[in-house]
Amino acid sequence: MRAPWRSPPEPGADGRHQIRFALAEGLPFAIALVVLVIELTPAHVVYTGPLLVATPALAAVTLGPAGTLAAAGVALCVSVATATYNHAWGGQLVYTNLLALALVTTASVMTSRAVGTRRDQELHQVRRIAEAAQEVLLRPVPARLGPVRAASMYLAAETGAQIGGDLYDAVQTRYGVRLIVGDVRGKGLPAVRAAAVVLGAFRESVHYEDDLVEVVHHCGAALRRDAGTASAGLAGGDDTLLEGFVTAVVAQIPDTPDVQVVNRGHPPPLLLRDGEVRPLTPTAPLPPLGLEEFISGRPGRTDSYPFLPGDRLLLHTDGAIEARDGENTFFDLAGAMRTLRDRTRQSFLEDLRRALMRHACGRLADDVAIVVVDRLD
Repeated sequence: MRAPWRSPPEPGADGRHQIRFALAEGLPFAIALVVLVIELTPAHVVYTGPLLVATPALAAVTLGPAGTLAAAGVALCVSVATATYNHAWGGQLVYTNLLALALVTTASVMTSRAVGTRRDQELHQVRRIAEAAQEVLLRPVPARLGPVRAASMYLAAETGAQIGGDLYDAVQTRYGVRLIVGDVRGKGLPAVRAAAVVLGAFRESVHYEDDLVEVVHHCGAALRRDAGTASAGLAGGDDTLLEGFVTAVVAQIPDTPDVQVVNRGHPPPLLLRDGEVRPLTPTAPLPPLGLEEFISGRPGRTDSYPFLPGDRLLLHTDGAIEARDGENTFFDLAGAMRTLRDRTRQSFLEDLRRALMRHACGRLADDVAIVVVDRLD
């Protein structure tokens, strides 16, 4: 989640890394081009054989086995063309260069395959660890919770990621079904850490705090404690830890036909009733968790809304409503909710995922967490 008052970030280390990697990928072919220019001009007196021999080894670093073979093929074509142009086939250097090119190519391909295999094994292990962490941190909500049925969905924006900075949970307590959906400012491991802190405080406090506002206060206090601990031991000046906050919405569904909501700077839940979608906008907007110093007056209040049998409640993060298409148009989550109103919860989430990914052209800019709740008769 981005801070709304911050300007767009300047290109940083990630952009520079991509540029350097692209230059490294093109280096073997650039060398082959330089050799070709030298050999076809009066400067061909310069001995260029070692440059061509080195191209497969350079390609093996970034291009993999296929790219290594491609670079070797280009080097071979340049060697044959220049030897023919300069009438050098009778000399011993041409055959020596070709033999060296064959040996270096073979070694480079074998090395590249070995590195690729090891990288795949490490990636598989990392994914297994991420899946285990997801099961602990973001477990699917139970299908049946007291007077409701529920389902959840999480979509990570980062390719290959299993978890990120969004969070959700649903717990059945003696006070009713209590749910939380939140979004951590920032990305990466600090965001996952903040999500774990908030979820841990929520899962503990929901069972003994009868006031929903106090549950939210426990989440905020845990986040502030963790931020203070991280700041005390911080050496690198990571502003994600120092300036982090979490938008969150916490809901309680008792046996009575209503739902109580405490919203801390989060997009309001959507309520579907009789084909119409209504946002449950808070009566008194409050800042996100971690920014309690900006609260003036009452520390918070619970808003109550009717939640009748047959109604559907959707809690979501801003990644769902800020997804854009090629024309920079935001995704119409309320419209999709109306269109898919007759679907069961799992079918609803699956069709919603397809619609969201189709709208975003297959690439999300931010993580998406969604919990859908149906009130039973």
